[in-house]
Amino acid sequence: MAKIVEINPSNPQPRLIAQAIEILQRGGVICYPTDTMYGIGCDIFNQKAVKRVYQIKRRPKDKPFSFMCASLTNISHYGHVGNNAYRLMRKNLPGPYTFVLSGTKVVPKIMLTKQKTVGIRVPDHPVCLAIIAALGNPVLNTSAMLEEDEAPVCTCHDVDQLFGKQVDLIIDSGEIVPAPSTVISLLTEQPEILRVGKGDISSFL
Repeated sequence: MAKIVEINPSNPQPRLIAQAIEILQRGGVICYPTDTMYGIGCDIFNQKAVKRVYQIKRRPKDKPFSFMCASLTNISHYGHVGNNAYRLMRKNLPGPYTFVLSGTKVVPKIMLTKQKTVGIRVPDHPVCLAIIAALGNPVLNTSAMLEEDEAPVCTCHDVDQLFGKQVDLIIDSGEIVPAPSTVISLLTEQPEILRVGKGDISSFL
C-alpha cells in the first residue's frame, strides 16, 4: 500500500518533500498534485521506474509520456528551443501547458517519440515544482486516471482508490478539479495547438 503524506499546497514542508525525493531516488513511483490534476510520475532517468508507470497506466510503449521541468532554463537542456518558442514559453510558464519540442541527446530514449520529440511542462504548483527542483531531474508526468471517461479524480482518496496498491507514495495537497493541460507544438515557428485544455491560448494563435 502507498504511503500517504499531506503536504501544504501553498508552502510545501521541506522535510516532507525530502521524503518524496528519497522515494524517487531509489526508483519509486509517486502520485502528486499539479496545476491541472493529480499525476503519476518518477525520475525520467530511472528506466525501471518509467517502465513501471507504463504498466500502471496500461499504456502502449509507442506512446511516450511527457515530463516536467523546474524552469524554462531547465527546459532548454532537454528540448531544442528556438527564439520564438522561448518568447512564448517565457510569457506563459509556469502554467497548464505541455509544449512539444525536438528532444536533445540528454533525454532517455524511452521518453522520446519516433520523431525524437518530447512533451515538456513547467507546472504552476508549489509542491510539484519543489519536488522537481529538489530531485534535480525532470519528473515523468501522466494523469492519475486510467481512462478519459472515468469519474474525475479530484482528491487523494480518489487517487488511493485507483493506484494505492501500485505506487509508493501519494501526496495529499487537497482537492484539485481535474482539467487537462493545453498541448502546443513548437516544432516550427508557428505554434500548433494539438489539444485545447486549461489555460489561455490567445498568445499562441
